[in-house]
Amino acid sequence: MWLRITVPTAVVTLAVLLAVAVAAGRGLGPLRMHTVDSDLGAMLGPATAAVADGRAPAPVPGVTLRVLDTAGAPADGQAPEPALGPAQIRTLKAGQPVSTGSPASQRWRGSVVPTPDGTLRLVVVGTGLVGLETAVRTGSHWLLWAASLGAVLAAVATWLLVRMALRPVGRMRRSVRALPPGRRLPMPEANDELRALAADFNSLLQRQEEASRRLRRFTGDAAHELRSPVASIRVQAEVAVTNPDPELAQETLADILAEAERLSALLDGLLTLARSDAGELPPAEPVELVTEARAAAERLPADSPQVRVSGVVGQAWAHAAPAEVELVLNNLLRNACRYARSRITVSVLAGHSTARVVVDDDGPGIPPEHRDRVFDRFYRVADDRSRSSGGSGLGLAMVAEAVRRRGGRVTVGESPEGGARFQVSWRRAGAGNGEAAPAR
Repeated sequence: MWLRITVPTAVVTLAVLLAVAVAAGRGLGPLRMHTVDSDLGAMLGPATAAVADGRAPAPVPGVTLRVLDTAGAPADGQAPEPALGPAQIRTLKAGQPVSTGSPASQRWRGSVVPTPDGTLRLVVVGTGLVGLETAVRTGSHWLLWAASLGAVLAAVATWLLVRMALRPVGRMRRSVRALPPGRRLPMPEANDELRALAADFNSLLQRQEEASRRLRRFTGDAAHELRSPVASIRVQAEVAVTNPDPELAQETLADILAEAERLSALLDGLLTLARSDAGELPPAEPVELVTEARAAAERLPADSPQVRVSGVVGQAWAHAAPAEVELVLNNLLRNACRYARSRITVSVLAGHSTARVVVDDDGPGIPPEHRDRVFDRFYRVADDRSRSSGGSGLGLAMVAEAVRRRGGRVTVGESPEGGARFQVSWRRAGAGNGEAAPAR
């Protein structure tokens, strides 16, 4: 990681410093010329003052000082200035500096002043520009070298800082490698990103261990549940083989059929949960709950307790798959049939954004301490009660999973009739989920 940070930082720093060096090098010439113009302007002031007083200006060492008429002819008794032609004279009279020579070897500034007798004179000062181009070139080279050195220093500093910043990460990585099962990373004292990283990693470890525990428990329970009907089928088959009595064989075959049906239901439940865990989700559509609830009640065995379905057909439409609604209602009603004494009440309700199904029975109910876990896979409130009634411990788990993956909710509580109340809510079809509820 330090290399991925250091190299881009060095490249960006070098590019920025080179751009600054090139811009500064290009500005050296104009800056130097501006300095020369300022110096010439400072020398021009005393000279123009002397000419205005009718005196000859005092010579300045290293500077050419001339007094000309407005046409450019000498007015100081000296030879004409060959570097100043008519164009340069016009520019100087306008107060603008000019450069002469090719390349520019001399810089001039001038000013027009009246003498005491009213005659206009052009006072000009000039200085040589020898060595200016060399100085600018040398300065540009030094700037480029300084930019390169600065980029190298920035890369070294970045490398050191990144190594120092990532040192705690390296220690944390070594701690993770040596972390024994069930332990957590120590939390850094500083309240910074490393502390947040350690907290997130500990949370990830917690979730991973919980998932592993659930998987081990699920695998063990599945093996136990599968072993029970398989062992029963084997025993019954051995009895039928060792006792060729036709009547006993017929009874044994009936028992084997019951255990095979139980095994088939268990495998179907495991397959359904496995598909749900894999993320398989059939397309959703509006499902009318009152009709589905009545159909589920009609599918119950003939000796089941009385089932009463209340609700208006066409009022409650759930956003789900028909197979999911059928699975939920079948399992809830079968679960209620196992424990109800005489009656089961199914209420279908429609809210603004949800559609609900409430299943009440008058059985023994579910104690509060078991209500949070009753939807866990293979969980039973009492093993003997579930086995005697033929339950596998997967029905309510499949209900919770089918409802949850559609964004719904399932809860269990106490029924006004004294037993258990299971309440399932789906998103209502047409309530902001892209599905339009069918017309009533």
